[in-house]
Amino acid sequence: MAAALTKNEPIVITGVGLVTSLGYDREAVWQGIRAGRSAVKPLVGLRGIPDGKLFGATVDLPETVPGQLKVIPLCQMAAREAMQDADIDLADLELTRFGSAIAGHMGDTRWLGGAELELKADGGANWWDQFLPNTAASLVANEFGLLGPRMCHSTACASSLISILTAVRSIRDGQCDAMLTGGGDAIDPLFAAGFNRMGVLAKHHDPNQASRPFDRGRNGFVMGEGAAMFVVERLSHALRRGARIYAEIVSGSILAEAHHVTGLDMESETLIQLIRQTLARGSIEPAEVGYINAHGTGTEQNDLVEMRGIRHALGSAADQVAVSASKSMIGHLVNAAGGVELAITVLAQRDGYAPPTINLKDVDPACTFDCLPLTGRRMNFEYAIKLSVAFGGHLVGILLRRWNDSATGFAYPSDQRAA
Repeated sequence: MAAALTKNEPIVITGVGLVTSLGYDREAVWQGIRAGRSAVKPLVGLRGIPDGKLFGATVDLPETVPGQLKVIPLCQMAAREAMQDADIDLADLELTRFGSAIAGHMGDTRWLGGAELELKADGGANWWDQFLPNTAASLVANEFGLLGPRMCHSTACASSLISILTAVRSIRDGQCDAMLTGGGDAIDPLFAAGFNRMGVLAKHHDPNQASRPFDRGRNGFVMGEGAAMFVVERLSHALRRGARIYAEIVSGSILAEAHHVTGLDMESETLIQLIRQTLARGSIEPAEVGYINAHGTGTEQNDLVEMRGIRHALGSAADQVAVSASKSMIGHLVNAAGGVELAITVLAQRDGYAPPTINLKDVDPACTFDCLPLTGRRMNFEYAIKLSVAFGGHLVGILLRRWNDSATGFAYPSDQRAA
Protein backbone atom coordinates (compact mmCIF):
# COMPACT_ATOMS: atom_id res chain seq x y z
CA MET A 1 0.00 0.00 0.00
CA ALA A 2 2.85 2.39 0.90
CA ALA A 3 4.48 1.83 -2.51
CA ALA A 4 1.24 2.64 -4.30
CA LEU A 5 0.80 5.83 -2.31
CA THR A 6 4.33 7.09 -2.92
CA LYS A 7 4.97 5.94 -6.49
CA ASN A 8 4.25 9.30 -8.09
CA GLU A 9 4.91 11.58 -5.13
CA PRO A 10 7.70 14.14 -5.63
CA ILE A 11 11.02 13.40 -3.98
CA VAL A 12 12.70 16.52 -2.64
CA ILE A 13 16.05 17.64 -1.24
CA THR A 14 15.75 19.20 2.21
CA GLY A 15 19.33 19.11 3.47
CA VAL A 16 22.74 19.72 1.90
CA GLY A 17 26.15 19.18 3.46
CA LEU A 18 29.34 20.00 1.59
CA VAL A 19 33.08 20.06 2.19
CA THR A 20 35.84 20.54 -0.42
CA SER A 21 39.23 22.18 -0.73
CA LEU A 22 37.36 25.51 -0.84
CA GLY A 23 35.82 25.19 2.61
CA TYR A 24 34.56 23.05 5.47
CA ASP A 25 30.86 23.78 4.98
CA ARG A 26 28.21 24.34 2.32
CA GLU A 27 28.22 28.14 2.18
CA ALA A 28 32.01 28.49 2.31
CA VAL A 29 32.37 26.12 -0.63
CA TRP A 30 29.62 27.86 -2.56
CA GLN A 31 31.16 31.30 -2.07
CA GLY A 32 34.46 29.96 -3.34
CA ILE A 33 32.75 28.47 -6.39
CA ARG A 34 30.91 31.71 -7.14
CA ALA A 35 34.18 33.63 -6.88
CA GLY A 36 35.94 31.20 -9.22
CA ARG A 37 38.60 30.25 -6.68
CA SER A 38 40.90 27.26 -6.75
CA ALA A 39 42.94 25.73 -3.95
CA VAL A 40 44.99 23.27 -6.00
CA LYS A 41 48.55 22.73 -4.83
CA PRO A 42 51.43 20.27 -5.25
CA LEU A 43 50.84 17.07 -3.31
CA VAL A 44 53.23 16.22 -0.49
CA GLY A 45 53.33 13.30 1.92
CA LEU A 46 51.47 10.89 -0.35
CA ARG A 47 52.85 7.41 0.20
CA GLY A 48 54.95 6.24 -2.74
CA ILE A 49 54.58 9.50 -4.71
CA PRO A 50 57.50 11.98 -4.82
CA ASP A 51 56.57 15.30 -3.20
CA GLY A 52 55.50 17.94 -5.70
CA LYS A 53 55.18 15.56 -8.64
CA LEU A 54 51.35 15.67 -8.77
CA PHE A 55 48.69 18.28 -8.01
CA GLY A 56 45.66 17.97 -5.75
CA ALA A 57 42.76 20.00 -4.39
CA THR A 58 43.09 18.68 -0.85
CA VAL A 59 41.17 19.29 2.37
CA ASP A 60 43.39 20.03 5.36
CA LEU A 61 41.81 18.28 8.33
CA PRO A 62 43.24 17.55 11.75
CA GLU A 63 43.73 13.79 12.02
CA THR A 64 41.50 13.09 15.00
CA VAL A 65 42.03 9.32 14.87
CA PRO A 66 45.56 8.18 14.00
CA GLY A 67 45.56 6.03 10.88
CA GLN A 68 41.90 6.67 10.06
CA LEU A 69 40.95 6.92 6.40
CA LYS A 70 40.50 10.58 5.56
CA VAL A 71 37.29 9.88 3.67
CA ILE A 72 35.55 8.93 6.92
CA PRO A 73 35.66 12.35 8.66
CA LEU A 74 34.92 14.04 5.33
CA CYS A 75 31.71 12.04 4.98
CA GLN A 76 30.84 12.59 8.64
CA MET A 77 31.25 16.36 8.34
CA ALA A 78 29.02 16.56 5.28
CA ALA A 79 26.42 14.22 6.78
CA ARG A 80 26.18 16.19 10.02
CA GLU A 81 25.71 19.42 8.10
CA ALA A 82 23.03 17.89 5.85
CA MET A 83 21.08 16.49 8.80
CA GLN A 84 21.29 19.80 10.64
CA ASP A 85 20.36 21.72 7.51
CA ALA A 86 17.27 19.54 7.08
CA ASP A 87 16.35 20.15 10.74
CA ILE A 88 16.09 16.42 11.38
CA ASP A 89 14.88 15.45 14.86
CA LEU A 90 15.59 11.74 15.01
CA ALA A 91 13.45 11.37 18.13
CA ASP A 92 10.38 12.30 16.09
CA LEU A 93 11.04 9.88 13.21
CA GLU A 94 10.60 6.17 12.70
CA LEU A 95 14.22 5.16 12.12
CA THR A 96 13.31 1.97 10.26
CA ARG A 97 11.83 4.34 7.65
CA PHE A 98 15.05 6.39 7.37
CA GLY A 99 17.76 4.79 5.24
CA SER A 100 21.08 5.62 3.63
CA ALA A 101 22.76 5.24 0.25
CA ILE A 102 26.35 6.45 0.43
CA ALA A 103 28.99 5.84 -2.23
CA GLY A 104 31.89 3.49 -1.72
CA HIS A 105 35.53 4.52 -1.53
CA MET A 106 39.01 3.06 -1.66
CA GLY A 107 39.65 0.93 1.41
CA ASP A 108 42.69 1.09 3.66
CA THR A 109 45.67 -0.24 1.69
CA ARG A 110 48.48 0.57 4.11
CA TRP A 111 49.09 -3.15 4.49
CA LEU A 112 50.06 -3.47 0.81
CA GLY A 113 53.67 -3.18 -0.25
CA GLY A 114 55.36 -6.43 0.59
CA ALA A 115 56.21 -5.68 4.21
CA GLU A 116 55.15 -8.01 7.00
CA LEU A 117 51.58 -7.29 8.08
CA GLU A 118 51.38 -5.41 11.35
CA LEU A 119 48.44 -6.88 13.23
CA LYS A 120 48.97 -5.18 16.55
CA ALA A 121 46.44 -2.51 17.48
CA ASP A 122 48.16 0.75 18.46
CA GLY A 123 45.23 2.80 19.73
CA GLY A 124 44.43 4.23 16.32
CA ALA A 125 42.38 2.97 13.39
CA ASN A 126 43.26 -0.53 12.24
CA TRP A 127 43.39 -1.22 8.53
CA TRP A 128 41.33 -4.39 8.93
CA ASP A 129 38.48 -2.32 10.37
CA GLN A 130 38.36 0.01 7.37
CA PHE A 131 39.54 -1.89 4.31
CA LEU A 132 36.00 -2.40 3.01
CA PRO A 133 34.66 0.19 0.52
CA ASN A 134 31.50 0.65 2.62
CA THR A 135 33.30 1.66 5.82
CA ALA A 136 32.33 5.35 5.67
CA ALA A 137 28.79 4.46 4.60
CA SER A 138 28.33 2.22 7.62
CA LEU A 139 29.89 4.59 10.13
CA VAL A 140 27.81 7.54 8.95
CA ALA A 141 24.55 5.58 9.10
CA ASN A 142 25.49 4.14 12.49
CA GLU A 143 26.15 7.60 13.90
CA PHE A 144 22.53 8.59 13.31
CA GLY A 145 21.07 5.19 14.10
CA LEU A 146 19.45 4.86 10.68
CA LEU A 147 17.68 1.51 10.48
CA GLY A 148 16.15 1.74 7.00
CA PRO A 149 17.69 0.44 3.76
CA ARG A 150 21.48 0.78 3.67
CA MET A 151 23.26 0.66 0.32
CA CYS A 152 26.72 1.37 -1.00
CA HIS A 153 27.72 1.49 -4.66
CA SER A 154 31.19 1.45 -6.16
CA THR A 155 30.79 2.63 -9.75
CA ALA A 156 33.83 4.85 -10.22
CA CYS A 157 33.04 8.57 -10.57
CA ALA A 158 29.33 7.82 -11.05
CA SER A 159 29.10 6.37 -7.54
CA SER A 160 27.55 9.38 -5.81
CA LEU A 161 24.89 10.05 -8.44
CA ILE A 162 23.96 6.37 -8.57
CA SER A 163 23.70 6.41 -4.78
CA ILE A 164 21.34 9.39 -4.93
CA LEU A 165 19.12 7.74 -7.54
CA THR A 166 19.15 4.58 -5.41
CA ALA A 167 17.90 6.65 -2.49
CA VAL A 168 15.12 8.06 -4.67
CA ARG A 169 14.14 4.54 -5.78
CA SER A 170 14.07 3.27 -2.20
CA ILE A 171 11.60 6.01 -1.28
CA ARG A 172 9.49 5.45 -4.40
CA ASP A 173 9.37 1.72 -3.68
CA GLY A 174 7.87 2.45 -0.28
CA GLN A 175 10.84 1.05 1.65
CA CYS A 176 11.36 4.29 3.55
CA ASP A 177 10.30 7.92 3.85
CA ALA A 178 13.72 9.60 3.88
CA MET A 179 17.32 8.83 2.97
CA LEU A 180 20.73 10.25 3.78
CA THR A 181 22.70 9.98 0.56
CA GLY A 182 25.85 11.16 -1.20
CA GLY A 183 29.51 10.28 -0.99
CA GLY A 184 33.03 11.36 -0.17
CA ASP A 185 36.56 10.69 -1.30
CA ALA A 186 40.17 11.46 -0.47
CA ILE A 187 43.25 11.12 -2.62
CA ASP A 188 44.54 7.56 -2.46
CA PRO A 189 48.14 6.80 -3.47
CA LEU A 190 47.13 3.80 -5.59
CA PHE A 191 44.59 5.86 -7.50
CA ALA A 192 47.08 8.70 -7.88
CA ALA A 193 49.75 6.37 -9.23
CA GLY A 194 47.28 4.70 -11.57
CA PHE A 195 45.92 7.96 -12.95
CA ASN A 196 49.47 9.23 -13.40
CA ARG A 197 50.46 6.06 -15.27
CA MET A 198 47.43 6.51 -17.53
CA GLY A 199 48.58 10.02 -18.40
CA VAL A 200 45.27 11.67 -17.43
CA LEU A 201 46.56 14.03 -14.74
CA ALA A 202 46.96 17.69 -15.63
CA LYS A 203 50.34 19.35 -16.01
CA HIS A 204 50.91 23.11 -15.75
CA HIS A 205 53.44 25.51 -14.27
CA ASP A 206 50.69 26.94 -12.04
CA PRO A 207 48.69 24.32 -10.07
CA ASN A 208 45.62 26.57 -9.91
CA GLN A 209 45.49 26.75 -13.70
CA ALA A 210 46.10 23.06 -14.35
CA SER A 211 42.44 21.99 -14.59
CA ARG A 212 40.95 23.60 -17.70
CA PRO A 213 37.87 21.75 -18.99
CA PHE A 214 36.66 22.61 -22.52
CA ASP A 215 39.87 24.54 -23.20
CA ARG A 216 41.80 23.82 -26.38
CA GLY A 217 44.94 23.35 -24.27
CA ARG A 218 43.45 20.96 -21.67
CA ASN A 219 45.64 18.00 -20.77
CA GLY A 220 43.98 16.20 -17.88
CA PHE A 221 42.37 16.55 -14.49
CA VAL A 222 43.49 17.38 -10.97
CA MET A 223 42.55 15.05 -8.12
CA GLY A 224 40.36 16.48 -5.38
CA GLU A 225 39.00 15.68 -1.93
CA GLY A 226 35.73 16.31 -0.15
CA ALA A 227 32.20 15.04 0.40
CA ALA A 228 28.59 15.94 -0.23
CA MET A 229 25.54 14.57 1.57
CA PHE A 230 21.83 15.16 1.06
CA VAL A 231 18.65 14.48 2.95
CA VAL A 232 16.02 13.43 0.42
CA GLU A 233 12.45 12.59 1.34
CA ARG A 234 8.90 12.27 0.14
CA LEU A 235 7.25 15.63 -0.29
CA SER A 236 4.46 14.86 2.18
CA HIS A 237 7.02 13.74 4.75
CA ALA A 238 8.99 16.96 4.29
CA LEU A 239 5.91 19.17 4.51
CA ARG A 240 4.66 17.36 7.59
CA ARG A 241 7.97 18.15 9.31
CA GLY A 242 7.85 21.76 8.17
CA ALA A 243 11.10 21.26 6.24
CA ARG A 244 12.60 23.82 3.88
CA ILE A 245 12.94 22.45 0.34
CA TYR A 246 15.78 23.13 -2.09
CA ALA A 247 14.74 21.18 -5.17
CA GLU A 248 12.76 18.29 -6.53
CA ILE A 249 14.63 15.34 -8.05
CA VAL A 250 12.42 15.15 -11.12
CA SER A 251 14.02 12.22 -12.91
CA GLY A 252 17.21 10.33 -13.48
CA SER A 253 18.71 7.82 -15.87
CA ILE A 254 21.53 5.30 -15.70
CA LEU A 255 22.92 3.81 -18.90
CA ALA A 256 26.12 1.99 -19.83
CA GLU A 257 28.58 2.13 -22.67
CA ALA A 258 29.47 -1.41 -23.72
CA HIS A 259 32.73 -0.03 -25.04
CA HIS A 260 35.82 0.05 -22.83
CA VAL A 261 36.81 0.28 -19.17
CA THR A 262 38.51 3.67 -19.48
CA GLY A 263 37.73 4.71 -23.06
CA LEU A 264 34.53 6.34 -24.28
CA ASP A 265 32.40 6.04 -27.39
CA MET A 266 33.56 9.08 -29.32
CA GLU A 267 30.26 9.27 -31.19
CA SER A 268 28.54 9.98 -27.83
CA GLU A 269 25.53 7.84 -28.79
CA THR A 270 24.80 6.50 -25.31
CA LEU A 271 25.31 9.89 -23.66
CA ILE A 272 22.88 11.46 -26.14
CA GLN A 273 20.32 8.79 -25.29
CA LEU A 274 20.93 9.33 -21.56
CA ILE A 275 20.22 13.07 -21.73
CA ARG A 276 17.15 12.61 -23.89
CA GLN A 277 15.82 9.82 -21.67
CA THR A 278 16.33 11.89 -18.50
CA LEU A 279 14.36 14.77 -20.02
CA ALA A 280 11.60 12.48 -21.34
CA ARG A 281 11.15 10.83 -17.96
CA GLY A 282 10.66 14.26 -16.44
CA SER A 283 8.35 15.38 -19.28
CA ILE A 284 10.69 18.31 -19.90
CA GLU A 285 11.60 19.84 -23.25
CA PRO A 286 15.27 20.63 -24.00
CA ALA A 287 14.51 24.36 -24.17
CA GLU A 288 13.36 24.30 -20.53
CA VAL A 289 16.82 23.34 -19.24
CA GLY A 290 18.70 26.39 -18.02
CA TYR A 291 21.93 24.91 -16.71
CA ILE A 292 23.99 21.73 -16.98
CA ASN A 293 26.78 20.85 -14.59
CA ALA A 294 29.01 18.73 -16.82
CA HIS A 295 31.31 15.91 -15.79
CA GLY A 296 33.99 18.09 -17.37
CA THR A 297 37.20 16.32 -16.43
CA GLY A 298 39.45 18.35 -18.69
CA THR A 299 40.75 15.29 -20.55
CA GLU A 300 40.77 15.45 -24.33
CA GLN A 301 38.46 12.46 -24.73
CA ASN A 302 35.89 13.09 -22.00
CA ASP A 303 35.31 16.73 -22.85
CA LEU A 304 34.88 15.99 -26.54
CA VAL A 305 32.33 13.26 -25.82
CA GLU A 306 30.37 15.58 -23.53
CA MET A 307 30.48 18.51 -25.92
CA ARG A 308 29.11 16.35 -28.71
CA GLY A 309 26.59 14.64 -26.47
CA ILE A 310 25.06 17.83 -25.07
CA ARG A 311 24.84 19.49 -28.49
CA HIS A 312 23.19 16.52 -30.19
CA ALA A 313 20.86 15.73 -27.30
CA LEU A 314 19.56 19.28 -26.94
CA GLY A 315 19.72 20.33 -30.57
CA SER A 316 19.07 24.03 -31.11
CA ALA A 317 18.21 24.40 -27.39
CA ALA A 318 21.94 23.99 -26.67
CA ASP A 319 22.37 27.55 -27.92
CA GLN A 320 20.59 28.82 -24.82
CA VAL A 321 21.78 26.49 -22.06
CA ALA A 322 24.66 27.40 -19.72
CA VAL A 323 27.15 24.59 -19.06
CA SER A 324 30.05 24.63 -16.60
CA ALA A 325 32.61 22.25 -15.13
CA SER A 326 33.17 22.55 -11.39
CA LYS A 327 36.26 20.33 -11.53
CA SER A 328 38.14 23.37 -12.80
CA MET A 329 37.98 24.69 -9.21
CA ILE A 330 37.72 21.68 -6.87
CA GLY A 331 39.40 18.94 -8.88
CA HIS A 332 38.05 15.48 -9.62
CA LEU A 333 36.69 13.90 -6.45
CA VAL A 334 36.21 10.49 -8.13
CA ASN A 335 33.59 8.62 -6.04
CA ALA A 336 32.32 11.91 -4.58
CA ALA A 337 32.44 13.91 -7.82
CA GLY A 338 28.83 13.56 -8.88
CA GLY A 339 27.41 14.28 -5.44
CA VAL A 340 29.60 17.31 -4.79
CA GLU A 341 28.77 18.76 -8.19
CA LEU A 342 25.06 18.04 -7.68
CA ALA A 343 25.25 20.05 -4.44
CA ILE A 344 26.83 22.93 -6.37
CA THR A 345 23.99 22.67 -8.90
CA VAL A 346 21.37 22.80 -6.13
CA LEU A 347 22.97 25.92 -4.68
CA ALA A 348 23.20 27.46 -8.14
CA GLN A 349 19.45 26.95 -8.55
CA ARG A 350 18.77 28.32 -5.09
CA ASP A 351 20.63 31.57 -5.69
CA GLY A 352 20.00 32.00 -9.40
CA TYR A 353 23.69 31.95 -10.29
CA ALA A 354 25.35 29.71 -12.87
CA PRO A 355 28.94 29.08 -11.69
CA PRO A 356 31.96 29.46 -13.97
CA THR A 357 34.42 27.16 -15.66
CA ILE A 358 37.68 28.77 -14.62
CA ASN A 359 40.95 28.64 -16.58
CA LEU A 360 38.93 28.51 -19.81
CA LYS A 361 40.84 31.04 -21.93
CA ASP A 362 40.85 29.32 -25.31
CA VAL A 363 37.52 27.55 -25.83
CA ASP A 364 37.73 24.39 -27.92
CA PRO A 365 35.98 25.04 -31.27
CA ALA A 366 34.05 21.80 -30.72
CA CYS A 367 32.35 23.46 -27.73
CA THR A 368 29.27 24.95 -29.37
CA PHE A 369 27.41 26.01 -26.24
CA ASP A 370 27.98 28.61 -23.51
CA CYS A 371 30.49 27.02 -21.13
CA LEU A 372 30.66 30.06 -18.81
CA PRO A 373 34.37 30.78 -19.29
CA LEU A 374 36.20 32.41 -16.37
CA THR A 375 33.18 34.00 -14.68
CA GLY A 376 29.71 32.88 -13.66
CA ARG A 377 26.44 34.61 -14.39
CA ARG A 378 23.32 35.64 -12.56
CA MET A 379 20.43 33.79 -14.14
CA ASN A 380 17.31 32.25 -12.70
CA PHE A 381 16.68 28.77 -14.02
CA GLU A 382 14.08 26.25 -12.92
CA TYR A 383 15.54 23.08 -14.44
CA ALA A 384 19.11 21.83 -14.29
CA ILE A 385 20.92 18.61 -15.21
CA LYS A 386 23.92 17.00 -13.57
CA LEU A 387 25.92 14.50 -15.64
CA SER A 388 28.48 11.86 -14.72
CA VAL A 389 30.52 10.05 -17.37
CA ALA A 390 32.54 7.46 -15.50
CA PHE A 391 35.20 4.82 -16.04
CA GLY A 392 33.62 1.42 -16.54
CA GLY A 393 31.03 2.88 -18.90
CA HIS A 394 28.74 4.23 -16.16
CA LEU A 395 26.65 7.16 -17.42
CA VAL A 396 24.25 9.00 -15.11
CA GLY A 397 22.00 12.01 -15.47
CA ILE A 398 19.83 13.70 -12.83
CA LEU A 399 17.23 16.37 -13.59
CA LEU A 400 16.47 18.88 -10.82
CA ARG A 401 13.64 21.37 -10.52
CA ARG A 402 14.09 24.38 -8.28
CA TRP A 403 11.47 24.54 -5.52
CA ASN A 404 9.95 27.92 -6.32
CA ASP A 405 7.46 28.12 -3.46
CA SER A 406 9.13 30.67 -1.18
CA ALA A 407 6.89 29.62 1.72
CA THR A 408 8.37 26.11 1.82
CA GLY A 409 11.61 26.74 -0.09
CA PHE A 410 13.88 29.66 -0.95
CA ALA A 411 13.07 32.99 -2.54
CA TYR A 412 15.55 34.27 -5.08
CA PRO A 413 18.00 36.81 -3.64
CA SER A 414 16.20 40.14 -3.19
CA ASP A 415 18.63 42.03 -5.40
CA GLN A 416 17.98 39.80 -8.35
CA ARG A 417 15.16 40.31 -10.78
CA ALA A 418 13.17 37.35 -11.99
CA ALA A 419 14.19 35.81 -15.28
